Amino acid sequence: MSAIETWALTLAVFLPAAGTLAILLVPKKQESAAKVTALIATGLALLAGIFIALRFDYSNSSSLQFETNVPWISAIGARYHIALDGISLPLVLLSLLVTFLCVIYSWKHFPEPHNPRVFLALVLLLETGMTGTFVAFDLILFFVFWELVLLPMYFLIGVWGGPNREYAAIKFFLYTLFGSAFMLIAFLAMYWKAGTFDIVELSLNNPGFAKSTALLVFGGLFLGFAIKVPMFPFHTWLPDAHTEAPTVGSVLLAAVLLKMGTYGFVRIALPVLPEAARSWAPWIGLLAVIGIIYASLCCFAQKDLKRLIAFSSVGHMGFVMLGIATLTPVGINAAIFGMVAHGLITGMLFFLTGSIHERYHTREIAELGGGMLKKLPILASLLAFISFASLGLPALAGFPGEFMSMLSAYNPAPGLSTGTFRTFMVVAGVGTVLVAGYFLWMLQRVNLGTVPERWESTEMHDVNGYEYAAWIPLILLTFICGVYPQIILGVTDGAVRGVTAAFGG
Repeated sequence: MSAIETWALTLAVFLPAAGTLAILLVPKKQESAAKVTALIATGLALLAGIFIALRFDYSNSSSLQFETNVPWISAIGARYHIALDGISLPLVLLSLLVTFLCVIYSWKHFPEPHNPRVFLALVLLLETGMTGTFVAFDLILFFVFWELVLLPMYFLIGVWGGPNREYAAIKFFLYTLFGSAFMLIAFLAMYWKAGTFDIVELSLNNPGFAKSTALLVFGGLFLGFAIKVPMFPFHTWLPDAHTEAPTVGSVLLAAVLLKMGTYGFVRIALPVLPEAARSWAPWIGLLAVIGIIYASLCCFAQKDLKRLIAFSSVGHMGFVMLGIATLTPVGINAAIFGMVAHGLITGMLFFLTGSIHERYHTREIAELGGGMLKKLPILASLLAFISFASLGLPALAGFPGEFMSMLSAYNPAPGLSTGTFRTFMVVAGVGTVLVAGYFLWMLQRVNLGTVPERWESTEMHDVNGYEYAAWIPLILLTFICGVYPQIILGVTDGAVRGVTAAFGG
């Protein structure tokens, strides 16, 4: 590799952290300088990601590329080992792109208290933690990046959130910390058995636990990852966090943070403990489909537009986990596609909800009262478009992942009960009908009808330039991924088949 290829991945991960330090050195009154610094840091990180994507060897996506593997904490054998393959690449690009777009959106949309300097510094630090999680191949390094996202998101919710922000921030922090404790115990158990923290070595040479011990270790990983996803019944922190978080916090939480949990299953839990994964798979599938139905029913009961979208995330991530539970190439490809699609679609939904709240000063569906298609035609049209994508309309990004997830449940990996997983498939199919129902119900009450009297005389501007700049990439990618899903599946398939080889897939 050339010198620039050697450093490209490190730059993509740590340029935002350098931007955090630079922003904190900017005088408090110079808001424009802080904004420009954040835009430059996230823009350069995105350019590094684009360079990586252009130089990536797609014919060999199962191998690690842009790898750096040097000693870090020699006393315990931890190493600074970062790299990416076909599984990591789409998620890294998603993290870099969405954070860059959040900075653009924030240019004219800062929540109270008005402190752009600290707000942007936290966003950039969050980006380093998110991106680093997707490229770390050492368990200790993975854990450091995993925990790094905790404090920035805690403060984004706790300082810039809604009326119940303190409760939501503490709940988010405690849930995640609880899961992380069990995950760390599982990491240490693997180290004590195998003598290494290296994820590649652990995947190639499984630790060799006794069956009962392997099931317990997998359980530790499951708690850590499932809370982050979040899976039913560990999901209760998510609606509160989304409801109270500022718009940018909700976008990053939905688009990237939730994917850290599902990524952990694919990168660590399945390849390192394949036999335990086979035993856990039916229970994961069961919780996934319960989550799909439960979240959909909860959506029908929501009065707050943002809370409705938050519960929809629980259901959509259920489809991702169902694909993972099948332990098949089709299912895990579907899961990774679903992660990216959910990031694009639900991130956009939270952007739109934030802009609606800014104009109407409410998110209550009844208070919005309908008629937005007449009052704000472009904003309402975008809400309709992205809602159709979220409910799984063919030719948009929400469809391929969910369809493939259900398809994979028809023929799960050898050793799994075909009847059980086909039942899961049917239940998930019912869930797709419910998803369509609550999104169409929401659009009917928000977009359609006449403009209520209280809003007729209120001056409101439609979509502005900063919003166009932040949203157009997500809209285009939502359409492109729906029409040509191979743009993601062609990258992930080789690496996914390496993961599923242990399951006879």
